[in-house]
Amino acid sequence: MKTTDTPPSGSSSGTDDTSKVPAQRTGTGSKAPSAPAKRGEGQVLNVFSHGMLVVWAIMVVLPLFWAVMSSFKTDTDIFNTPWSLPSSLSFDAWGRAWSQAHMSEYFLNTILVVGGSLVGTLVLGSMAAYVLARFEFPGNRFIYFLFVGGMSFPIMLALVPLFFVMDNMGLLNTIHGLILVYIAYSLPFTVFFLTSFFRTLPTSVAEASIIDGASHTRTFFQVMLPMAKPGLISVGIFNFLGQWNQYMLPTVLNTDPEKRVLAQGLVELASSQGYKGDYSGLFAGLVIAMLPVLAAYIIFQRQVVSGLTAGALK
Repeated sequence: MKTTDTPPSGSSSGTDDTSKVPAQRTGTGSKAPSAPAKRGEGQVLNVFSHGMLVVWAIMVVLPLFWAVMSSFKTDTDIFNTPWSLPSSLSFDAWGRAWSQAHMSEYFLNTILVVGGSLVGTLVLGSMAAYVLARFEFPGNRFIYFLFVGGMSFPIMLALVPLFFVMDNMGLLNTIHGLILVYIAYSLPFTVFFLTSFFRTLPTSVAEASIIDGASHTRTFFQVMLPMAKPGLISVGIFNFLGQWNQYMLPTVLNTDPEKRVLAQGLVELASSQGYKGDYSGLFAGLVIAMLPVLAAYIIFQRQVVSGLTAGALK
């Protein structure tokens, strides 16, 4: 009885074990292909995204490299061998663009206009953004949405009334008139950007400084403004790019040849050549106009990235 009873129990237990093992193997086998499939899809997506970034980088870098390369060539070399490297580095075109084409005067005017407007935009924009972000008062959201609406207002619609307003105020063909217009043009985006940034800063620091006896003005300039340095640098770079390359506003509001900015100077250099065609000088002037923008972005690249991601990280 024991010998006859033992094998069936052993066989039944064996069949139970074997029946469980294949089921587990079958379950694990059905889940195993999903992980490689997901990894494969992720790899395809990464290859596609990196490929698009490479194509975009080539489309941006290649024209810049060609312009810099052509600025060291002569006009004959530009037409005969446009895609070859220059045989020798010649700075004659740079000298002609800087002196004969009056790029030095245009460069100085642009520095004055952009520098003054950038300082005014950051000071006024940061003060308005701090008040809108930290204080609750009637009309707070209305004023904020006015600034947001200013971002969508096309500047071309305001050119004619703006011209007459500047003319009545005696600000046409003046450096300080362009500075005021640039500040008004850049304030909506600056206030929108810095309002969101000031909301991410800790309120305990400002409250502690007020408890210690500091006024709201001192708290803003000595406590909160240094903490907002990444955001100020980021919005400052964006405003610098837009104001440095601005052409429409100075063309309408500034017709004095002695007070033209770089964008006007480049268009004048390209349109006033006629049949003589100083193309190497034109490329040299273009590179001169690009260098400050490239230098500013390279120097403050980390601050721009940290300023853009500060709100998301906090």
